[in-house]
Amino acid sequence: MPVDNVAAWDRHAAAYQAGAHLPTDVAHYGPDIGTEADFRLLGNLTGKRVLELGCGGAQCSIAFAKQGATAIGVDASTEQLAFAKRLCDKEGVKVELHHGDLADLAFVRGGIDLVFSAYAFGYVDDLNRVFRQCHRVLKEGAPLVFSLPHPFYNVVDQDADQPLLARRSYFDRSPIDFELDGTWFTEHQHTVGDVFTGLARANFRVDTILEPEPSPSGPRSMHWSETFKTIPRTLIVRARKEGI
Repeated sequence: MPVDNVAAWDRHAAAYQAGAHLPTDVAHYGPDIGTEADFRLLGNLTGKRVLELGCGGAQCSIAFAKQGATAIGVDASTEQLAFAKRLCDKEGVKVELHHGDLADLAFVRGGIDLVFSAYAFGYVDDLNRVFRQCHRVLKEGAPLVFSLPHPFYNVVDQDADQPLLARRSYFDRSPIDFELDGTWFTEHQHTVGDVFTGLARANFRVDTILEPEPSPSGPRSMHWSETFKTIPRTLIVRARKEGI
C-alpha cells in the first residue's frame, strides 16, 4: 500500500545525500545519464528566476545560482531542506528555500522564467495539479523542464534472467512500493501519454522528449542496474507555457 513519501524522505535524506554525490555546478536529470552540459535544455540563466520543484539537497538550484539565476527551491522534506541550507552555506550561494507541497505554490505570484524538476514528479500522484500551478507561475513562452522515472522501466523484472521479463502492465497505474536501504517509498506510474495529455490540458506545448541512454563511461551511481543498458530509465520533457 502507498507510504508517506515525505516521512520516508525525512528518514532517508542523510543516507541518500551521503551516497548520491550530486554535482553543484550543473543540473542533473537522473542516475547514470548526462547532465545539462550534455542536453542543453535550459538556456542562459543569467538574471532569470528559476523555480526548482522537489529540490532535495538543492544541488541543481545551487548550480542555477552559480550561473547567475535567482534560484528558488521547494521540497516537502524538512530533512532534505536542512541539508540544502547547509550545502548552500558551504557553496557560498543564496537559494530561496521553501517547505511545502510541489503543487502548493501560492507564495509565487508569477514571473518565473523556468520551472525545473529532477526525478521528483514520480512521487506525485496528481501530476496535472502540479502542471496547472507551473503554468500559473511561468511567464508566457517560458519552459517547464523535468525528468521522471521512465514509465516503461517499471514494466520489466530487474531480477529475472535475460531476456528481460515483463512483471506488470505498462497501463497499470496502481502505485509502486519500493525499498531504498531499508526505507520504503511509493512511486506513481505516469505513462508518456498521461504526461503529454496533462501538459496539453494545462496549456503547455511540448517541444522536447528525451529517453537518454546511460553514460558510456565513468563511475556508476548507487542506483545502477545492468537493465539501464536495455530499457530507458529516465524520461526528460521540456514544455513551454502557452497563453496567460
